[in-house]
Amino acid sequence: MNKRYPLAEITQHLAAVAMGRLPAQTVIKNAKLVNVNTGEIIPNTDVAITHGRIALVGDASHTIGTDTKVIDATGYYLTPGFMDGHIHVESSMVIVSEYAKAVLPHGTTAIYMDPHEIANVLGMEGIRLMTDEGKLVPLRVFVTMPSCVPAVSEFEDTGAVLGAAEVEQAMDWEEIVGLGEMMNFPGVIFGDSEVHAKLAATLKAGKIVTGHFAASERGRQLNAYIACGARCCHETVRPEDAVAKMRLGMYVQIREGSAWRDLKETIKSITEHNMDTRLATLVSDDTHPHTLLDNGHMDYIVKRAIEEGVNPITAIQMATINVAECFAMSRDLGSISPGKLADMLLISDLSQVKVEKVFINGELVAENGELCVPIPVTEYPAHVRHSVILPKLLEAEDFAVYTNKDITQVTAQVIEVINGKVGTIARKCVLPVQKGVVQNDPAQDVIKAVIIERHQNSGTMGKGFVKGFNLQAGAFASTVAHDSHNLLIIGTNDADMAFAGNKLAEAGGGMIAVCNNKVLALLPLPIAGLMSDQPVEKVAQAVAKLDSVWKEQGCQLVSPFMTMALLGLAVLPELRLTNRGLVDTVDFRFVNLLSD
Repeated sequence: MNKRYPLAEITQHLAAVAMGRLPAQTVIKNAKLVNVNTGEIIPNTDVAITHGRIALVGDASHTIGTDTKVIDATGYYLTPGFMDGHIHVESSMVIVSEYAKAVLPHGTTAIYMDPHEIANVLGMEGIRLMTDEGKLVPLRVFVTMPSCVPAVSEFEDTGAVLGAAEVEQAMDWEEIVGLGEMMNFPGVIFGDSEVHAKLAATLKAGKIVTGHFAASERGRQLNAYIACGARCCHETVRPEDAVAKMRLGMYVQIREGSAWRDLKETIKSITEHNMDTRLATLVSDDTHPHTLLDNGHMDYIVKRAIEEGVNPITAIQMATINVAECFAMSRDLGSISPGKLADMLLISDLSQVKVEKVFINGELVAENGELCVPIPVTEYPAHVRHSVILPKLLEAEDFAVYTNKDITQVTAQVIEVINGKVGTIARKCVLPVQKGVVQNDPAQDVIKAVIIERHQNSGTMGKGFVKGFNLQAGAFASTVAHDSHNLLIIGTNDADMAFAGNKLAEAGGGMIAVCNNKVLALLPLPIAGLMSDQPVEKVAQAVAKLDSVWKEQGCQLVSPFMTMALLGLAVLPELRLTNRGLVDTVDFRFVNLLSD
């Protein structure tokens, strides 16, 4: 289905069809063409297709033969297929085939997948497993080689370490189109030799370096980062930062995912600054299964841009031709033009982005929200289902934070989460002490968090406190804990935290909610502790159950498990927790949990 005919092999066929010497295989007639090349809508337009590519755009009556399939598009808008320029499929909690089933009916025809979640657990094997699965689905799955495994080696322990040698090896894979988000921007701007060896391997291969510049600095650091090849960045949350990046020639990937809803603010760089939009793209980054089923995928993100004041044609450009040009793939993708791959959508309502038909290679793959083609399910090997390795059963005593027995209170460094944002705030809170053990403080909304190494059987544990979840009881645990994906537990009491960790390890990983030694909700994610091979609908139901338990226990965050999952990501400001301890991610140094 997703066979891609190289243009060099079929130029004679394309010319013959365009000239009328050979009939087209498929002709779409009478469409309102959304021409992303020129930013206009052209009525009564035909498109002739052969060998999966577009031979002619205009009047295609002379290309229709006896066996030509003719599709009447009267009343419909014809657009290029939508492309997601930055996505972690693992964050959908399903494997690639199930992900494809969810997004294809919403008009997504291509994704640029960064599998750095599974890479942190299984290394090159995990990348290869997901890459190979991507070959079996009609969705075009392009892959960027994870650049930071681990994200910050001096602060955490992961299941694998991938260096410049592995990056150079991956650049020979046909499916690898670039380097995954280079989160270690300090390594870039301060000249770390290993980081620059990864950049060099990518650039020598003629492939794209994708970026992750989360700092608000817009002067010498941003210039240094872009100068080293970073072509795009999805970590832009303020319009002024988006403007600065585009002015320096960087593609800004405006993000709207399940938890990180940055579009409303970042899109102001377009709507309020009157910027040229050719360097603006739309991405999802991380999208949970219930979001895909309830809201959609790129169709929803394009719609959100329109709702915020972006012209519909411009919004579509930001999910099509701009993405293709960002990845230097516009010869094949991104527009409805002669020679391009025939990935197209028929849309009934442009402002609502109502996708009716989806074509890949000119073949109908989805219609009226339903798939029209079978998608095989991939069997992952048994050993990837046993990735949670702990040296012993967890006990409540393991979670205690000790201090001086002669004091009644102590000042602690506390991580405060922000609803719907990736950043955290470093707080100092005075917490009560009982018999030398530091206590949670519900009155301040401060509870305990731990991260336990689960890959190498070391069981090392970092301890901390978090604020902003407003939990009233119980504990929550997850092996989805970016990016090292160690075992992360937060809770109101140590007994429930130990119970949650043990139950989740027993399940092979996933997400769990417990209270009073009782499981309230469980989503098993046995594949690397990150993904399920169950249908996306079933996974979405389990996620919805977990979400309801969060609310029952007092948490009102937009996506609490996703917010929780970033507590350990030691490349985002201001304060994070890893299995080795508490990390100041502004100055990149370990800090003491207790300051008194």
